Amino acid sequence: MPDRAAYNSRDSRCKSPYGAVPSGTKVQLTLRPLRAEGFSRATMSARFEFRDDATVTLNMPWSGLDGARDLFTCTLDTGDYVGLVWYSFGLERLDGKGRKMFGPYQLTVYDGGEVVPEWFGEGTTYQIFPDRFRRTRVPDPQGMVGGRWVHTAWQEEPEFRPDKNGEIRNRDFFGGDLKGVMEKLDYLQGLGVETLYFCPIFEAAENHRYGTADYRNIDPMLGTEEDFIQLCAMAHQRGMRVMLDGVFNHTGYVSRYFNGDGFYPTPGACQSEDSPYRSWFNFIHWPDQYESWWGIYSLPAVNEHDPSYRNFIFGGQDSVVRRWLRAGADGWRLDVADELPDDFVRGIHEAARAEKPDAVIIGEVWEDGSTKVAYGVRRRHIMGRHCDGLMNYPFRNAVLSYLKGGDAADFVNAMETLRENYPRFAYYSAMNSLGTHDTARILTLLGAEEGCEHQSKEWRSNYRLGPDQRRRAKELLKLGAALMFAFPGSPTVYYGDEAGMEGFEDPFNRRTFPWGREDSELMGWFSRLGHLRKQSPALRQGDIHYRVGKGPVLAFTRTHGEETVLAVFNTGSEEATLRLRENEEAQLLLGSARFHTEPEGPLLTLQPRTGSLLQIVPVPEEEEE
Repeated sequence: MPDRAAYNSRDSRCKSPYGAVPSGTKVQLTLRPLRAEGFSRATMSARFEFRDDATVTLNMPWSGLDGARDLFTCTLDTGDYVGLVWYSFGLERLDGKGRKMFGPYQLTVYDGGEVVPEWFGEGTTYQIFPDRFRRTRVPDPQGMVGGRWVHTAWQEEPEFRPDKNGEIRNRDFFGGDLKGVMEKLDYLQGLGVETLYFCPIFEAAENHRYGTADYRNIDPMLGTEEDFIQLCAMAHQRGMRVMLDGVFNHTGYVSRYFNGDGFYPTPGACQSEDSPYRSWFNFIHWPDQYESWWGIYSLPAVNEHDPSYRNFIFGGQDSVVRRWLRAGADGWRLDVADELPDDFVRGIHEAARAEKPDAVIIGEVWEDGSTKVAYGVRRRHIMGRHCDGLMNYPFRNAVLSYLKGGDAADFVNAMETLRENYPRFAYYSAMNSLGTHDTARILTLLGAEEGCEHQSKEWRSNYRLGPDQRRRAKELLKLGAALMFAFPGSPTVYYGDEAGMEGFEDPFNRRTFPWGREDSELMGWFSRLGHLRKQSPALRQGDIHYRVGKGPVLAFTRTHGEETVLAVFNTGSEEATLRLRENEEAQLLLGSARFHTEPEGPLLTLQPRTGSLLQIVPVPEEEEE
C-alpha cells in the first residue's frame, strides 16, 4: 500500500493549490516520508502529455521537518501549457541502496482565460422528452417526414416490437408539443426549475428525433418557430433558461441532407454526387455504403472536418448554433460529444459565446471527462473553451451504487477524484442526474429484483413494482434526490421521475407523463428540494466538505459566506447517529433527522433509508465573567 501520509495529492501539505489549476500556476509539491526511513534525496518527474510527452525532472531539496517526517519540496511551473501532466516522485537513501517511487499522479492544467457562466450549475434542470411530456391536441401526421403514426390515447404503451421487416423504427408518436410545455410552465416553476433541457426538437423521422432531418425547422408536430420563440420568452419571464440538444455527429437517413428515402424535393448526398451535401458524408461506396453512427444505417455519420458543414453548424452568422440562440435558446447540450473533433467543439463554443456571451455548452460524456480517450485521442472537453460542463454519469453511477447498499466511502472517493481532476467551473457546471432518456427509470432500478434484464422485452413492458418494492424504491429515490440537490452541479430531473414514473430501457423509460396520476408524495419532495436549491446560496455555490463517508452513512456540508447546509444520508435499514461539533446546532430544512443536545455534544439521529438537509447554526460562546 502507498504511504498516503508521505504524499496525498488532496492534502494541502503535499500539493498546493488543490486540484486542477489554470495554466501559468506554480504548483508546490511536497513529499513527507518518515525520517526513520532515512531518505536523503528526492526528485519529481513531470510528463506533459499534450506537449508530445515532454518530461521535466526537478530536484526536491530538503525543506525541513514536520514531526517525524522529512519534507522535500519543489515548484512545478505550468507556464503556458494546457493539458494533462503526469507527475511522479523518487526517493533515495544516502547509501544509494534504497529507492522508493510514488505516482504517477494526474494534474489537470486548463485554460483559465475566460469567465464561465455560473447560471447552469446553480439551478435545477428539467429534461423534457418532447413527444411524451404534454400534448394540446391529437396531431395529424399526414405529409410529415418519416411515415409516422400517432397513438390516440395518451396512456398507451410505446411501440417496442419490430415491424414486418424486423426493424424497430420508432415511428410511433404521441404528439407532445411546445404549446403543451407552455401550458405547464407554471408547474415547472412550482418545482423550482431554472433550466429546461429539451431532447431534440428539430424535424426528424423518429419519435426521439436524434436523426435530424432539418436543423432549421422545428418539427411540425411540435409546433412552429414562432411557438419556440414564444416558449423561450415565457420561460425567461419566469426566470428559466432553455437548453437545446445539438445532434451534430450524424443526421437522419431520412433528411434533407442525406435524403435516403427521397422525401425531400432537392437531391441529397445519396442521390447525386453534385448535391451540396455530398461532402458532408463519408461514402465507402457511393451511394449505398457509408459511415454511420455505431453502424446504424438510419444515422449516417457526417464529416465534421468538411468546411461547408462546419460553416453550416457554427461558422456563419446564421449557423444552426447561432440561429437558435438568437431565437431564444440559452445553451446547447452536445450529443455524443466524444465523437466530435475537439476543434469542432471549440468552434461551437466560440460561436455560442459570440452570439450570446452567457450561453453554455454541456457535453454528453459518460466517464471522467478529464481523462477521456475517444478514437485514440485524449479529449480536451473541460480544458477550457470547449465544454463548460459535462453530463455527470460518474455521479449517477456512484449514487446508484450507494443507494443499493454500497459503502459511502466509495461514493466520496469517486466524487473527490472528479473534484480533483476537474476545473472548478466544470465540476460546478456538471449535469447531475439520476436518470435520463438513455437509462432505465430510477424508481424501477431501485425497486426491481435482480435478473429482470434477462426477461423478455414483452415481460419488461408489462412490469410494474409491487407495493412493498415501490415503497422501498420511493424511500431510496427521495434520499438520492436530496443527495443530488445538495451536491455541486445542476440537479437534473428527467421528466416524470418526480411523478413516480417507472420503466426499464427505451422505450419504457420514455412513456407519457402521467398527468392527473402523479405520485403526490414524490412531487411534494421534489418541489421542496427545488425551492431549497433556488433559495440557498450554499447549495447553489458553496464549497463541499465531507464529514462522514462510511458504510451506509454519508454527510457533507455546503458553505457559502455565513451559510452552511449539512446534508446527511443513511441508506441502511437501521437507525444511525452522527455527532456534530460542540459549537453547532442544526435546524431541519427537509427530512426526518432529529437533533439532540447531549452531555457528550450535539447529536443527529438518522432514520433508515432517509436523507435530510439541515441549517448549521454556530452556538455563540459564553462570555467569561
